[in-house]
Amino acid sequence: MKVDVLLGLQWGDEGKGKIVDFLTPNYNVIARFQGGPNAGHTLEFNNIKHVLHTIPSGIFHDNTENLIGNGVVIDPIILISEIEKAKAIGTDIFKTLLISKKAHLILPTHRLLDAANENKLGKNKIGSTLKGIGPCYTDKVARKGLRVGDILSNDFIKKFNIIIKSHKQQLDFLEFEYDLESSIQDWLNAIDKIRMMKIVDGEWFINHAITNNKKILAEGAQGSLLDIDYGSYPFVTSSNTISAGVCTGLGIAPNKTGNILGIFKAYCTRVGSGPFPTELFDADGENLRTEGNEFGSTTGRPRRCGWLDLVALKYSIMINGVSELYMMKTDVLDSFQKIKVATAYIIDGKRHTEMPYELSQNIEPEYVEFKAWNTDTSKFSKFSELPVELLQYIKFIEEETGVPIKIVSVGPNRNQTIISDNF
Repeated sequence: MKVDVLLGLQWGDEGKGKIVDFLTPNYNVIARFQGGPNAGHTLEFNNIKHVLHTIPSGIFHDNTENLIGNGVVIDPIILISEIEKAKAIGTDIFKTLLISKKAHLILPTHRLLDAANENKLGKNKIGSTLKGIGPCYTDKVARKGLRVGDILSNDFIKKFNIIIKSHKQQLDFLEFEYDLESSIQDWLNAIDKIRMMKIVDGEWFINHAITNNKKILAEGAQGSLLDIDYGSYPFVTSSNTISAGVCTGLGIAPNKTGNILGIFKAYCTRVGSGPFPTELFDADGENLRTEGNEFGSTTGRPRRCGWLDLVALKYSIMINGVSELYMMKTDVLDSFQKIKVATAYIIDGKRHTEMPYELSQNIEPEYVEFKAWNTDTSKFSKFSELPVELLQYIKFIEEETGVPIKIVSVGPNRNQTIISDNF
């Protein structure tokens, strides 16, 4: 049995949490393979909204195991907070959640370093979520990080204190004021609780599951255009968000990956700094933000909004090897009279259909305009019920990308998910 991969194809916030939750009954294992609490995967069922930052989005299904893989960076305080919120609604986290020993830990000083670095950059800041993700991955690459497996060793506190001392020196160099003592104790208290959980050799767990023909879904965080190598650098996250990241983030061979499920919004959004060719600064942009409730589930920041960008989408499809597409938040476009799709970039007077090395500020999108459906799609449950204008929009995207759209989401709830008649 091979591992299916589900990931975002834009700048994050595509709706991965909802779709993972929707698909979980078809899988035995859901595994997060990268990112950390900078992710905000929103699920809604029984009229209750749930936001997960570290825990895989299959956690609300009793018969599915959920693995936090070695490619994930974990803030113990945030993880324990998530666990307690899930327990409050009757979810037995300790029964179904597993943590890889090789996953790295975000220390309180990582968060301080994140804030100090952004403060130093001033107007040129990256737009970090300030969760300590970048500094944690920096320590990982510098080979001085602290891993989950270390909390089981006798010299854990010694290792912890060495890293904290090093971080304090960096903070002093950056001339950043901070208060650390109370957060350290909270962090250590959370570590005590994590010790009581199922801590496993993640690569062995996932490969044994493959050998035993268990169905596995790898859940990505952020989006492909935020990938450290292939995103809009330097305004990217600190991990490999594309499908190739599954192999290093879970410890599986490339030939063990199966279907690549790509999620995208029917329009585009972005949080924080960085280039955004189709960004709108007019009433249409504001309507997208209002209708889509486009505010970050992790930071609360208003998202930048724009039309669907097919140049970027086709690029993401290519580097991920996407086999099927899921279109999210289609209902947000219900009230529009006309919608647009960018099919090319005009750069210095020349037309480009391939993603350039750098998304410079002088890109002018070339648009195709569509008549919108101006219908409440949230009431539909079948593909055949969808308005003809929406079906034309779907067909255009399929023809342009060469990939079928198998699912259309028309609302935040589980049951507002329409499966293609050809699925």
